[in-house]
Amino acid sequence: MKTITITNIRVIDLRFPTSREAIGSDAINKDPDYSAAYCILETDSDLEGHGLTFTLGRGTELCVSAIQYLSKFLLHRTLDSLTSDLNALYLQLSGDTQFRWLGPAKGIIHLACGALLNAVWDLYAKAEDKPVWRLLADMAPEQVIAAIDFRYIADALSPSEALEILRNGKHRQADRLAKLEAQGYPAYTTSAGWFGFSDEKIRRLCREGIAAGWSHFKLKVGGDASDDLRRGRLMREEIGWDRHLMVDANQKWGVEEAIQRTLQLGELKPWWMEEPTSPDDILGHARIRRETVPTRIATGEHCHNSVMFKQLFQAGAIDVCQIDSCRVAGINENLAILLMAAKFGVPVCPHAGGVGLCEYVQHLSIFDYLSVACSLDDRVIEYVDHLHEHFRYPVHISRGHYMVPDQPGYSGEIFPESLERFEYPTGEIWKGA
Repeated sequence: MKTITITNIRVIDLRFPTSREAIGSDAINKDPDYSAAYCILETDSDLEGHGLTFTLGRGTELCVSAIQYLSKFLLHRTLDSLTSDLNALYLQLSGDTQFRWLGPAKGIIHLACGALLNAVWDLYAKAEDKPVWRLLADMAPEQVIAAIDFRYIADALSPSEALEILRNGKHRQADRLAKLEAQGYPAYTTSAGWFGFSDEKIRRLCREGIAAGWSHFKLKVGGDASDDLRRGRLMREEIGWDRHLMVDANQKWGVEEAIQRTLQLGELKPWWMEEPTSPDDILGHARIRRETVPTRIATGEHCHNSVMFKQLFQAGAIDVCQIDSCRVAGINENLAILLMAAKFGVPVCPHAGGVGLCEYVQHLSIFDYLSVACSLDDRVIEYVDHLHEHFRYPVHISRGHYMVPDQPGYSGEIFPESLERFEYPTGEIWKGA
């Protein structure tokens, strides 16, 4: 195969005006514009690596600047030099001895690492002519282990334990893939329950969702207690009791209020309560979980890194692990989280609202089923029905299931015309705004 060299890296501030229709609205983020710091690894071949990190509008320019700074570590390098030691690449991007002072393994720096690593994996998979999920599933267990930084998690998951999980995952892998290709991966919809939607819109979208085959619906809560309950009853009226309802507070409450409000919402029989308090409060989540049985507690989309997930597992703080494809440093770190979740027996149900997150996390969940957890029990991927028309290879949903993608890469490539139209602040959609 011809050597591929990265010749240029473009970084784009990409923003979609979703706040105009209350899309993405919740108790904390009431006016989000779904956005992304987007990068393109241009090469001396006909292949490009596309990567992004998800944002909500203002501040995206900070992520763009961080990506531009970190891109120097990739420029003029061959793809082989990057993929021959993916953990070394992760350590280089996250380990600048002065730049990392701004946020070691967290914040804007880590988001930028995630965008660049996602782009490298996209280019890697395209060069191998495989979707990312298959690239990962075809790897020897030792190759997967070599991409993971175990420094801060080995007390919870040793490399040898992770290797055993992956070796066991090779058994009957072909049978599991055949099942996925026939049925798809179970999903849930958030699109019917945004915080800013009217009652009439929630009812209509629930009915449309049922007609389309959805069996899992999520409602945003965190407003007035009586209104949350009223809206929850409304959704239950529409979806019935044989379908799952999840509620999501988006970090709105302190620990004691979270306990009280979760118990109040218990009559809705929620399948889980999501982000009831600060995503950094590991012991707070553990207390909420103890005192709100039988409601399951879910969190993870705002966890900075694998260390936070390790402590959530060790503290028995969550029932559902919600990875995010961009919040941590790309695929490398998510591999560590998937393996820890498997060891601790916690199902992974990824966060996927926003630009490109649905396209990304389908690959991680498919790999989890094929090679790590090897189970679909209590597992669903979030789905939000917005902005997929801008992607060259958008997700394919059928009767509430993600269908297995077959195009090479990580599915995050956006059409050039969309990049031009929605680039901030020069794009057509933003002129005069």
